[in-house]
Amino acid sequence: MVGSLSTERTSRALEFGMYRDGDNNLDDIQAATIAQAVQTSRRDASIEFTVEDTTARRGFEPAHVLRTESYTIAGGAISKHVSVDEPHDMSARSELTKFVDRVLDDAQKSNAKATWIDLVDHGGGDGGGLQSSHSAEGIMREDDIAGAIADGVALHAQEHPEDAQRKVDGVVANQCLMATVGFSSALSHAGVDYLAASPETMLAPGVPSQVAHDIAAHVGDPRGMAKAVVDTTMDETYDAGGIGSFGPAAAFDMIDLDPTKTAAVAAAVRSLDSSLTAAAASDSSARAAIREDAKAIDGMVRFPDGSGLPWRADRPAIALYQTFAEDGRLGADVRAAALHAETAIADTVLAHRESDDFAPFNDADYSNAYGPTVHFPVNRKQVDTWAPQISETDNAFYKSVGAADLAKVIA
Repeated sequence: MVGSLSTERTSRALEFGMYRDGDNNLDDIQAATIAQAVQTSRRDASIEFTVEDTTARRGFEPAHVLRTESYTIAGGAISKHVSVDEPHDMSARSELTKFVDRVLDDAQKSNAKATWIDLVDHGGGDGGGLQSSHSAEGIMREDDIAGAIADGVALHAQEHPEDAQRKVDGVVANQCLMATVGFSSALSHAGVDYLAASPETMLAPGVPSQVAHDIAAHVGDPRGMAKAVVDTTMDETYDAGGIGSFGPAAAFDMIDLDPTKTAAVAAAVRSLDSSLTAAAASDSSARAAIREDAKAIDGMVRFPDGSGLPWRADRPAIALYQTFAEDGRLGADVRAAALHAETAIADTVLAHRESDDFAPFNDADYSNAYGPTVHFPVNRKQVDTWAPQISETDNAFYKSVGAADLAKVIA
């Protein structure tokens, strides 16, 4: 007797792509995110992880053999088939494109309600992220990260026209300094809805993979999802042996990348930068006031041991613009434009938390680190601290809002 065949399709709440570049000094410690994914999938069967991991740690191959491993994780187990290839250049746009395509293919197979990408590696703010030690480029520009996501979505739609509506709904940046206005803008233009990231440097292994559960449990509830993801990240602690424990971030945000909001932010910042440029160019006292206000807002990498690192010009945008808006030395037009920009950016922040006692960073003050940062240099050295290796000004947002013209008269 032939039994009845079920035609019902298994549906998952979330396909969570983990793109982990271990081709650098973070290989061993950041690999903890893979173990977290196994544990999370064991507790929540509605999640499947699609993993691409470039690593030289002991695993499917002996230690010190750099290679790229690709597989899925579901139900607390790694898939039977594990692809082991020559090491991919994880900082290449083409490689991220192929990964996004594969994640979307897996999302289609599992009929997932949502698809997210977790970028696990070093980050450099508007300079980009995904730093590979053995690649030609070294780090992927933020516009290329967003572009790779858009390319991967387009490739999936081309290959599977019946599933052409599927996209990457959100990005977790398990990387330093990636909560920026510029990266938010780039991702929004790539069709991504949400960005979960820190404006400050992070401590590896960083964002716990358990946030996948928070996303899966709140599909259709953006604010509930945002609060859960931020709380899970900020409540996490990692054991550092005899020296105690530490959290992954001094501050963390979930940002709404709705295209209407993103367009409003760009227009408001463009108007503000134009007003600041005109004021500074025509009035030396206004220029001095703008510089003084900007210097009053500390950039990122605030801890004493980070004094030799860049990003001192990556200032919390909301706090910076609020300072301009409240400065009576500036003209009414500048103050109005600053208030408008501050409000537009604040409208994109779905959830935020900062630590008021972050011991690893010598308890540096992050009380104003609400929301994304903006690159606002006050001297020539701050314009592109990394140049020529990494540029924080070579991105579409910085160019589109007239920030280069502003830097010429302020810095």
